Amino acid sequence: MRLEPKVYFIGAGPGDPELITVKGGRILRSADLVLYADSLVSEELIRSAKDDAVVLQSSGMDLEQQIAAMAEAVLEGGVVARVHTGDPAMYGAILEQMSLLKLCGIPCEIVPGVSSVFAAAAALEAELTVPGLTQTVILTRVEGRTPVPERERLRELAAHHCTVALFLSAAQAGHVTEEFLAAGWSGETPVAVVQRASWPDQRIVRTSVNRLEEDLKAAGITMHAMILAGRALDPSLVDRDAYRSKLYDKSFTHGFREGKGSHG
Repeated sequence: MRLEPKVYFIGAGPGDPELITVKGGRILRSADLVLYADSLVSEELIRSAKDDAVVLQSSGMDLEQQIAAMAEAVLEGGVVARVHTGDPAMYGAILEQMSLLKLCGIPCEIVPGVSSVFAAAAALEAELTVPGLTQTVILTRVEGRTPVPERERLRELAAHHCTVALFLSAAQAGHVTEEFLAAGWSGETPVAVVQRASWPDQRIVRTSVNRLEEDLKAAGITMHAMILAGRALDPSLVDRDAYRSKLYDKSFTHGFREGKGSHG
């Protein structure tokens, strides 16, 4: 299938080169220009670009330089793969790029990817929405160099006592603990941290709200880590039979199965 000349914002996934989507991989292999986040995207994945593709690392370029390179390639009839880590919709900084590209008349398309939050959950063998325990996941970050709106402070969000996934927050573990405690969480609430989820050097730290800062400091983890917190992160849940979904309950009727005794 021939691709249109445009900029494709591709989610490369969390690290494992096999976690890119089939569509994302196809576009990457066909692109005339590949611009990628070199500190976060697998070099093995980028090596799948075609031999005559121009491959640029975004870390050494400012926004205007990136836009100029992408716009020039598309105006010359080329296909651009702008490769981001995880899924572009989560802290991908794609809005500013798309806004400037559209001002230049350059069409764009987003190809979703596997977010690090789901790679981290997979590494932990965790279900983030456990029936009877929590059915909500909040994806957020604590305030750093990039501010967050006052109404989105962690203590306000954590007041829901559901599963919380924190991006870009490992360096502020002490503040994270303060916010959870201020929201009424128990200091013993389970927390799991996955650094570089799905990469060969992936590391996992299981801890609690109270011990989060101490344990991350001991592990030397300050970046490239996903923090997952809440009762769904209790590793002992797999040893219990108290939190079953209704989906496969023999007495539960749905569109594809009549429950036992449903005929009356």
